[in-house]
Amino acid sequence: MMEQINNFKQKLDKTIVSLKEDFNTVRAGRANPHVLDKLTVDYYGAPTPIAQVGNITIPEARILQIQPWDSSLLKQIEKTINEADININPSNDGKVIRLIFPELTEDRRKELTKEVKKKGENAKVAVRNLRRDVMDELKKLEKSHQISEDELSRHEAEVQKITDKFVAEIDKNIEAKNKEILSV
Repeated sequence: MMEQINNFKQKLDKTIVSLKEDFNTVRAGRANPHVLDKLTVDYYGAPTPIAQVGNITIPEARILQIQPWDSSLLKQIEKTINEADININPSNDGKVIRLIFPELTEDRRKELTKEVKKKGENAKVAVRNLRRDVMDELKKLEKSHQISEDELSRHEAEVQKITDKFVAEIDKNIEAKNKEILSV
């Protein structure tokens, strides 16, 4: 029985980690190398993350600089960034690619806060789906007389308490990310 609840907690932890990774890709006005996390280039036939084919630095607060170890990748990295939906145009000087993060307008900040809220809602839906699955497992155990009704009630209460804790953590992460976006 504890195995189901431990698995439930582990899946919830993964949901929170995934949400934080999603939030890292949301641009908040300053240079953030995480906007490149999900972008890959073809490196000798294998899709490789940009961070693994070059050096990524932040020379100024709103500039991200990518210096590939193999200069033949410059055009490909530039093309990948242009095709990605990150709303930043790369500039290529033949040695490095610079991404200049523009100042966020008030409208763009509001858009980003809506995007953050949507990502948070998706995480909450995932949490509720995980809760439903574990509740179904508990009810099956009770039906097959592996646990009593009292144990079922106790475990359901525990699962709900854990769910509430994780939903509160998601809300806290949404609030922190929105604060970051609005204060830049």
